[in-house]
Amino acid sequence: MKKLGIILVALIFCGIMYAQEGRMTISLNGEWQFDQTLEAFPPVKYTRKIPVPGLVHLATPRIDQYEKFFKKPDNVELEEQFNFLNRDYIPKYNWYKKIIDIPAAMRGREAFISIKKSQYVTQVYVNGIDIGSSMECYTPVEFPISHALKFGGKNEIIIKVGDRAWLPSQAPGSIDKEKVHYLSGIWDDVEISFTGKQRVHKALLLPSVAEGKVTAKIMVRSLYPPQMLYADPMWDKCKVTIDIYEKKSGIKVARQTIEGSAKRDNNTVLVTEIPMTDIHKWTPDDPFLYKGVISIFDDLDRLSDTKEISFGMRDFGKKGKHFTLNGEKIYLRGSNITLQRFFEDPDCGNLAWDKEWVTKLMSEYPKQVNWNAMRICVGIVPDFWYDIADEAGIMLQNEWFYWQNHGWNDQTRQEFTSWVWSDGNHPSIVIWDAINENWDDYIGNILVPELQELDPTRLWDTGYMTADEMKNDQMDEPHPYRALTLMHSDELNEYFTKTPYDLGKLDEWRGFTHLLDAGSPQLVNEYGWIWLWRDGRPSKLTVNNYNYFLGENATPDQRRELQAYWLQLETEWLRVERSLAGVLAFCHLTNNYGFTGDWFIDNIRDLRPAPVFKWFKHCFSPTAVFINVTDERYTKHIAPHIPGSQLVFNLIGVNDLNASVDGTITLKLYNDKGTEVYAKSQPIVIYEYGKVNIPYLLNLPDMPGGYLLTAEYLQEGKTDPVVSRRYIKVVSEDTDFKYCEINP
Repeated sequence: MKKLGIILVALIFCGIMYAQEGRMTISLNGEWQFDQTLEAFPPVKYTRKIPVPGLVHLATPRIDQYEKFFKKPDNVELEEQFNFLNRDYIPKYNWYKKIIDIPAAMRGREAFISIKKSQYVTQVYVNGIDIGSSMECYTPVEFPISHALKFGGKNEIIIKVGDRAWLPSQAPGSIDKEKVHYLSGIWDDVEISFTGKQRVHKALLLPSVAEGKVTAKIMVRSLYPPQMLYADPMWDKCKVTIDIYEKKSGIKVARQTIEGSAKRDNNTVLVTEIPMTDIHKWTPDDPFLYKGVISIFDDLDRLSDTKEISFGMRDFGKKGKHFTLNGEKIYLRGSNITLQRFFEDPDCGNLAWDKEWVTKLMSEYPKQVNWNAMRICVGIVPDFWYDIADEAGIMLQNEWFYWQNHGWNDQTRQEFTSWVWSDGNHPSIVIWDAINENWDDYIGNILVPELQELDPTRLWDTGYMTADEMKNDQMDEPHPYRALTLMHSDELNEYFTKTPYDLGKLDEWRGFTHLLDAGSPQLVNEYGWIWLWRDGRPSKLTVNNYNYFLGENATPDQRRELQAYWLQLETEWLRVERSLAGVLAFCHLTNNYGFTGDWFIDNIRDLRPAPVFKWFKHCFSPTAVFINVTDERYTKHIAPHIPGSQLVFNLIGVNDLNASVDGTITLKLYNDKGTEVYAKSQPIVIYEYGKVNIPYLLNLPDMPGGYLLTAEYLQEGKTDPVVSRRYIKVVSEDTDFKYCEINP
């Protein structure tokens, strides 16, 4: 009854209080008082409310400079990058305040406040006492607060969060030349937890399917006072038990105990290996999860703390130029999330913390279009996003907010190490990504090898660093933007005459042969350069693209059709090159009205997909057959076919699976009215992880016009065909024609 009374009091005064055996936790998520100041002094009066987690744009009433942060442009202007120093707002301090009740029964327990993510520069006060500050924006901020609490009474917690303009030089990353505004705020969970004198500060449960074990690394935080007098103890005995259960069934499958000692007023890492039998492997098709329960007992065998961790049994690595999952080759197919850019989207609101919305974005939609992977790009995400990926079977390349150079080595080491400890239990994270499109010798050659000792279960990517710059190059992230030069070209007709862009030709690699020659896995995680804003206007980087191919007066529907066709053909181009380890299109979520764009229409809250998203289901199909023909509708350098002539080309079949597949190809030709004027079927076998070329000769119609050529591949046992398409022009002279368009 006493325990029930404590929980009831917490529910009344604090919101949510929950207990694990050995640990009691009060969630501080929810509504806080809020305001801003120009100076580093707290406001005399708090005039706003704000949700935690969230960012300062969610305050009500709105912050004074809200309209500057979310101004919608009237027109699209070609622009390549933005200099953060040219900011158009006044930096302010952001103050969060909350009054909570701490039950008297917690007296004698050790209390910590934990802020999972808060940007930029966070300082905590409890009952007027300065608890501490941190410049870490993407890893947990944690402080002991027992000395400042009033047990059995109300407690005032104030958190000050600074502006990006004041982030110290030491802090790694946090610059993106395609961002304009950097919103501050507490953007992940906040809680107070109570334990005994020995606490599970951090823990990693690192799987090895091949060796049938889990390596447990437990960081024990001792809250005993340090040695003050000669012969006072420096260490205390402790016992750590790790119990492993199947997460859903609750069946216990393993147990291990560590007998050790923890250094007083310090962190001590204890390591053990836990044998695992009858392993249920985590895969994209079967994302099976385990739960580890870690308990610490003091030298009198009293329970001091308990922490639960969700994890999965999976091995991710590489063999030659390809990735492996649980010992088998796997091709990554997917897209990118740029959440930090989405934060400055006028329609962002609270969506980043809406679990139903995030689940649809991160789980339901990717599965619909045959994606098994995602790159968390230029900035990581709230912790529950990774939970969703764990449960959905989405493999993640998890990239730090590091594009332009920023940060000192010691601080980078501290934050990257904390990053691995904090996020390293998510089976969905298979690649740590330190840098985007940049180089850093310290990170690539000193820090990454050190962190691989801490976590050997994942690969590391270091931006544009290759084997020429790194001693151990585990993978590369090439960005083959074939249309990049359009934004720098004033005379596009002259440019394309000299350098024709063979959209749809699947064996054209001019300018990108280094991808084929590289010795490490090549994960193409950006390509396209054909972005649109959600209202159908070109993005800042793609004005020239659409003006050249469609003209300045093109409609949103015309641009969306070109975008869908363009990205389908470029995805096919990349997927037929079987030496590539993965293909991730850019971008699944970003800031509307920005330099790039995502593949949704109108208000992002509705997640209404643009036409390109529907075609992704086809070009990202694990097994597919693609047409190797250069487009003749949009490209301007291909001579039209003479009526009644013959078209000779290849069909190319690809298979990402570890078994051969049988199927049927049906080639069809449609005239501009959508009437089928040709159809022929034939069987096809595509061997495991393979590629097959099928020569084809097509007699073209005598009737001039614009035609649509499709290849429908139906895998045996499936009901829906995978469609590849090409527009071709059959005319006696170069004349524009209409084309029929089909919906996937």
